Amino acid sequence: MSTVKKANAQSSAPHAADSHDLIRVHGARVNNLKDVSIEIPKRRLTVFTGVSGSGKSSLVFDTIAAESQRLINETYSAFVQGFMPTLARPEVDVLDGLTTAIIVDQQRMGGDPRSTVGTATDANAMLRILFSRLGKPHIGPPGAYSFNTASVRASGAITVERGAKKAVKATYHRTGGMCTRCEGRGTVSDVDLTQLYDDSKSLNEDALTIPGYSMDGWYGRIFRGCGFFDPDKPIRKYTKKELYDLLHKEPTKIKVDGVNLTYEGLIPKIQKSFLSKDIDSLQPHIRAFVERAMTFAVCPECDGTRLSEGARSSKIKKLSIADACAMEIRDLAEWVRDLKEPSVAPLLAALGQTLDSFVEIGLGYLSLERPSGTLSGGEAQRVKMIRHLGSSLTDVTYVFDEPTVGLHPHDIQRMNALLLRLRDKGNTVLVVEHKPETIAIADHVVDLGPGAGTSGGTVCFEGTVEGLRSGGTITGRHFDDRAALKETVRKSTGTLEIRGATSHNLRNIDVDIPLGVLCVITGVAGSGKSSLVHGSIPADADVVSVDQGAIRGSRRSNPATYTGLLDPIRKAFAKANGVKPALFSANSEGACPGCNGVGVIYTDLAMMAGVSTPCEECEGKRYQAAVLEYHLGGRDISEVLAMSVSEAEEFFGDGEARTPAAHRVLNRLVDVGLGYLSLGQPLTTLSGGERQRLKLATHMAEKGGIYVLDEPTTGLHLADVKQLLGLLDRLVDSGKSVVVIEHHQAVMAHADWIIDLGPGAGHDGGRIVFEGTPADLVAARSTLTGEHLAAYVGG
Repeated sequence: MSTVKKANAQSSAPHAADSHDLIRVHGARVNNLKDVSIEIPKRRLTVFTGVSGSGKSSLVFDTIAAESQRLINETYSAFVQGFMPTLARPEVDVLDGLTTAIIVDQQRMGGDPRSTVGTATDANAMLRILFSRLGKPHIGPPGAYSFNTASVRASGAITVERGAKKAVKATYHRTGGMCTRCEGRGTVSDVDLTQLYDDSKSLNEDALTIPGYSMDGWYGRIFRGCGFFDPDKPIRKYTKKELYDLLHKEPTKIKVDGVNLTYEGLIPKIQKSFLSKDIDSLQPHIRAFVERAMTFAVCPECDGTRLSEGARSSKIKKLSIADACAMEIRDLAEWVRDLKEPSVAPLLAALGQTLDSFVEIGLGYLSLERPSGTLSGGEAQRVKMIRHLGSSLTDVTYVFDEPTVGLHPHDIQRMNALLLRLRDKGNTVLVVEHKPETIAIADHVVDLGPGAGTSGGTVCFEGTVEGLRSGGTITGRHFDDRAALKETVRKSTGTLEIRGATSHNLRNIDVDIPLGVLCVITGVAGSGKSSLVHGSIPADADVVSVDQGAIRGSRRSNPATYTGLLDPIRKAFAKANGVKPALFSANSEGACPGCNGVGVIYTDLAMMAGVSTPCEECEGKRYQAAVLEYHLGGRDISEVLAMSVSEAEEFFGDGEARTPAAHRVLNRLVDVGLGYLSLGQPLTTLSGGERQRLKLATHMAEKGGIYVLDEPTTGLHLADVKQLLGLLDRLVDSGKSVVVIEHHQAVMAHADWIIDLGPGAGHDGGRIVFEGTPADLVAARSTLTGEHLAAYVGG
């Protein structure tokens, strides 16, 4: 009896393994974090809040998630680690209780032209297997239905030696589904020759109009010395052979003035140097040339399906794989459910589950053929979530970066349910978020601040949502903020007419967008907002578009270089010291020779994680010591780049350093709420919302009369939304027309005019369901947007 009692006593005692129910962070100093120490409960939903730049991403992504991934990578062999991204250990004293972290961020999915929603998930692979088993006529294995696999035929002797035996195979054959004309891209491109040269001139008269192809440099030497054509003869008088050599000749070795060179025709040359690269990564003048010179059309051979004729001919119930990929996913899910074939039952169940996950997460309006590069940040994040919804993993840490981005208030409820579902499976869910609807479902809240940049980086509050509400932090004070409808709205000064818009899912829409006012375009995700604004506004309209696309830039790029602010600063330093402006560029003459102006030395350790250390020669300042001897207003160039935007605005505003051109740019950066950024902060460290506002500040200097903004509240704290509304008002009051695609109810309430699309997404959307003032929308409550806006303003 006593033995039983003893056993019971032992079983009721806490097990040592159960004590690890917290993630402990002590002394985190990544970016602007100031020795942050917190304890996060496991198997709970924790939301991290705070103003933009307060250190949320530094704590969640750059500290907790980064260390978890680094530790997992270290469990692999050195050989395998060589193929993985190298991760440095975050600057933190203690990280305890970590579990495997799965990061679901807003990074846009690959812009590769052959990457689609279907290939980015497992849906396409399962469809290909399905058609290879059930498709009639049978054309081959799953690869025969893949537009990323080319057909290969080879003949000849292949000798395979196995001991004393020798086997000879005469032919090799692989059937792929790639369209041979467009090589699986769905579009064919052509070059407009009139954009490459002026045929009335000769090469020596600078006939070439391609950026960088000047006759004064290497290209001039090659064209004059190749001997394939007369450089003094006008191009229109060239023979067929000469024109072929100029445009299409394959790489050929030539000798010019005793130097061995390679000559290649213009078209293959520009295809390699310009056209094979992502267009967004090109410099603006080269991008403008590519957009002028290239014409894209739907491939006439495969009709844009990317697939060969054989792949399109094989069908299941009168549907080819191309038809299946073109359907909206919710319709495809129904079609799969109707297939009753015992031989592939497990495959049908898995495919159905994946397609149902799309519908459940609010992406049923997409099709599998949709290029993944065209998805918005929010859509890309939700596509990445799909593989985790049906996962059997538990005790995993899921890390989300603003999962409500791009979601209508109606869709946020659905996203909240998914986050809670992941938590209820026994996972730790960490969410960086600003929307009060998602903060409200948290088990635990961590509020960082109190300000941004150097004024942030500390934990202001830790506890429950109720505690946050009653706490005195900025987030707590603004948690229940509600924007009121405007008493009076501005009257339009004209209209921008859109007639017969049919882009994507739009149903032949006619709409007049009012000018001279703040016009907000609303509707659930996938209702056609972006198609209407970005795809249907006439090309000749005076439009400045600020979208959420990533800013392309290396680790050398920073707000000062991107906005053009560095030019007037360099000139002011040069004038004050009587030297050349190039000395004050870390990418030019003033660069530290030790690190080439990067500020850090990167050491590649082959298969081991690479190491970056501050440059010993310039101590991370990026400039030669001699350059730092020159001062303006008592500061050297490295001290100026270390200033925050707000500090620099004061510095260049008056006194010895007064520089009106720099002050104007800094004013605009403060206007968009980026006063806390430092001028030399690498662009690669900015969040999505910060990047968009940096673009907005840059575009505000342009002369366009119509500003189109795509969800400018992305990444904005509740307290900063008011400042954004003030900025939009100032733009309208200065005579601009502002068109905003937005889901945030505060922006809707502040609008002069609302155009609501819907009623649903995909083929259930694409119609105008309301046009009028916010007050009329609230009074009518005839749409989903109207119902949520009425609840928001208490109408």
